[in-house]
Formats: sequence, C-alpha cells, structure tokens
Amino acid sequence: MNFLLTASGLRNETLRDALRDMLGKPFGSANVVFVPTASVADSGDHGWVVADMNRLHGLGWKEFDILELNGLPQQMVLDRLLHADVVYVEGGNHYHLARSITGNGLADGFLEALQSRVYVGVSAGSMIFSRNLTGHSADVIGDATDLHVLGATSVEPPFGLFDWYLKPHLYSPDFPERDDAWADRITARADFPIYFIDDETAVRVRDGKADVVSEGRWRFHP
Repeated sequence: MNFLLTASGLRNETLRDALRDMLGKPFGSANVVFVPTASVADSGDHGWVVADMNRLHGLGWKEFDILELNGLPQQMVLDRLLHADVVYVEGGNHYHLARSITGNGLADGFLEALQSRVYVGVSAGSMIFSRNLTGHSADVIGDATDLHVLGATSVEPPFGLFDWYLKPHLYSPDFPERDDAWADRITARADFPIYFIDDETAVRVRDGKADVVSEGRWRFHP
C-alpha cells in the first residue's frame, strides 16, 4: 500500500512529484476519487475545500470522481474506490471520517482497495490510519471537542495500520496556536509516537516504511 499523508494537500511540486512517482503514470492517464466526507462535519466557510478540490482537479486527471461515504450502498462506495487509481480523502473532522468508515462497514473493503492504489490524505484524511486514534489520544492531543460535537466520547480506529499519530498544520497561519510550544505540550503527555507536519509536508508510506517529503518543516517524536 502507498500513502501520501499531507496536511493541506498537494501544495508544492515536491509533493506532486512524490505522487507521480508512487502512481507510476501521468495524471492524465489516471482516475482520481475525491472524498469530502470529513469536511461536512466542520461548520463555517468551506472555501478551503473548494480551493483544494480545484487544485487537485487542475492536475488534469483522466477522470475526476467525487464520493461521499455516507448514505450510499456499501458496494457502490467500494466499487467507486476500486475504479480509481488515486483515492484522495479531504480534511475536516477526522473523528467523523473514522466513524463514517466503521459505521458503514467500509474498513475491510477500503483496505482491500488500497492494496493496489495510491492514497492521498489531507489533514483529517491523513489521521485515520493510526491505531492510536482513540478517545485517549483525543485527550492527549487536546481535540476531544471535535469528538464530543458528534455526540460521542469514544472512537474506534478504522484501520490501525501505524503505531504513530499524525498531527497536521504545524506553524500554519490558519492555526496560529500550533507552534513549537504547542507541540512540546502534546509530546510531554503523549505515550505514542507523533509526526507534526506543516502545510508543505507529507509523511510517505511505501510497503510499510515511512519517510517524510517536504518543502517545509516537521517534527517527529518517537
């Protein structure tokens, strides 16, 4: 399985080149499916979703599909994933995204689809693969409010592939509180490894091995 786990999408040429390399063919010869599910649980202006979708669409795909994980028959969702070469999962509320996958019985089929496809995550879409995506990590990270707004106090990790946790938007002007002091406070109480990445960075996972591709800044705390 091939993962490119970004904070804010394919914002720079280094990240786009990483995707080209993982895909192994031009974007114009490939199908992409865009999954906005996590974003719909966020309130307020969604111009950032439109901007990211337009940036992705502008890469010139053979086919650009949009797929919501809720409300459709399970097999239809899985068939649409299987039709794509790249599965691109947008940001928003990662707990809503995780609960949408488990609640709709999609986890096993989703993983099967990813065996021969490239997965690109954006923020929330990059956070759902950790086995440490739990109510405990919500308290450690300090985003339990995003879980409680869904009327929930716990979450089941849909995949549990990695022991490390990914936290996006380090140093981002859209999240001014996410500086080194913020990261230090989290790592001081965390009992699991964490990648902190900025909006120009991705964690790349190929055949189970993780590395970082970046035109920006990042931190890893084992």
